[in-house]
Amino acid sequence: MSIEAVIAIIFGVFIVIILLTSAIKILKEYERGVIFRFGRLKGVKGPGIFLIIPFVDKMTKVDLRTVTMDVPPQDVITRDNVPVKVNAVVYFRVMDPAKSVIKIEKYMVATSQIAQTTLRSILGQAELDDLLARREKINQELQKIIDEQTDPWGIKVSNVEIKDVELPQSIQRAFARQAEAERERRAKIINAEGEFQASEKLSEAAKALSKHPVSVQLRFLQTLKEIATEQNSTIVFPVPIDIVEAFMDRFGKKNLENK
Repeated sequence: MSIEAVIAIIFGVFIVIILLTSAIKILKEYERGVIFRFGRLKGVKGPGIFLIIPFVDKMTKVDLRTVTMDVPPQDVITRDNVPVKVNAVVYFRVMDPAKSVIKIEKYMVATSQIAQTTLRSILGQAELDDLLARREKINQELQKIIDEQTDPWGIKVSNVEIKDVELPQSIQRAFARQAEAERERRAKIINAEGEFQASEKLSEAAKALSKHPVSVQLRFLQTLKEIATEQNSTIVFPVPIDIVEAFMDRFGKKNLENK
């Protein structure tokens, strides 16, 4: 066999290897291949191993896994004219690989832009209290609107979450003063309720003591005992009116008898 023949065989084997390498495609479980034949859509293949026609078919690989995309912080003015800076995260995945390639040039960039514009639009229609207290409702509204806009591209938006709401320093100080005033209001209400309950109990105790006057004196003696346990140099003890009246009545009778 001549040298020219050997070179031709080697060249042929090399060409066959290149063709086989170009023809054999292997895709993972979460990948799909969109096949174009002479520029026209042929179909979607994968996962696993399959063949395409070299130099005739072109394949675009599409990932079907859920994508977690951060939405950059957006400057938003709420409906009650409060400037805030909000960022979010969007979860989406490709449901139709063919549409994601044919209908849109770069679905990742397009989804990010739609998420940013929708975030500014929806939050601009909400008040600050709703943004802070009813975030779940706003998340659902964002998910619904973004999903409707990306559905023609074969993209399914599964969830949208507002991550952080950055407030101006003046608003934060106003909220701090409001929270402090609210705590003071609650403390005053609790104190007033305690005074009211104490007055009710004292009223009941006075009614009970009024039925038995001797119990008042016993209460005075008990109070004196409690005071005596403390290290006080002077004890001021009130004299019951009943005792004073008894002495006055007795002295009054003696004076009348003497007269």
